[in-house]
Amino acid sequence: MSGFVVAIDGKAGSGKSTTAKGVAKRLNFFYLDTGAMYRAFTLKYLRIKKTKDDNIDFELVYRLLENTTIELAQHNDELRVFLDGEDVSKEIRSPEVNQLVSPISAIKEVREWMVKKQREIAQGKNIVCEGRDMTTVVFPDAQVKIFMDADLPTRAERRRKELLEKGINISLEESLNNLKYRDDYDSSREHSLLKKADDAIVIDTTNLTIEQEIELVEKIVKDKLKTFTR
Repeated sequence: MSGFVVAIDGKAGSGKSTTAKGVAKRLNFFYLDTGAMYRAFTLKYLRIKKTKDDNIDFELVYRLLENTTIELAQHNDELRVFLDGEDVSKEIRSPEVNQLVSPISAIKEVREWMVKKQREIAQGKNIVCEGRDMTTVVFPDAQVKIFMDADLPTRAERRRKELLEKGINISLEESLNNLKYRDDYDSSREHSLLKKADDAIVIDTTNLTIEQEIELVEKIVKDKLKTFTR
């Protein structure tokens, strides 16, 4: 694969999505939101299944993998997510999707399908991507690897504000419980669990503003680009 890859992993609410978007915009790189791709697939599953029980219908998941298209497009500096041709950029951020995206993402066949799609999208591009296993599974040879973290209360409040800005009302307690669940699930699942790559740079964002996060990662990338282009 040609191109320059900046891969950012980290816990939910650590700031990795906003930072990745900001760095991509400043450097004119393509922003590959892999989490949005998993959310889009989860949304399709919820739409088809309709029932509210927590048991995953694996046969349905496998069928959906055979006839699902997920595309990413940048429009006016905003990433738009298309599920089977429909713009679902807002719907994929709902609490219902939040609750199920980790179990769906942990399914081996789903991850293999997604990794293939993500590598296809990245082919030949300079990209910034973020997720749970970007540095360890999807792009293990990325030129820059970052792992972002922050304490749980900070992450929960960030996530709550993010959802409120999108018109989704959620309490701080709900946000805390959702992140606790996702932290435990993502760090213990069998396939592509959340972990820090040995050569990743760790950034604690608890006391950093978004602007400081973007500037820090931008500097790291620019320093690496200097050696990459020599």
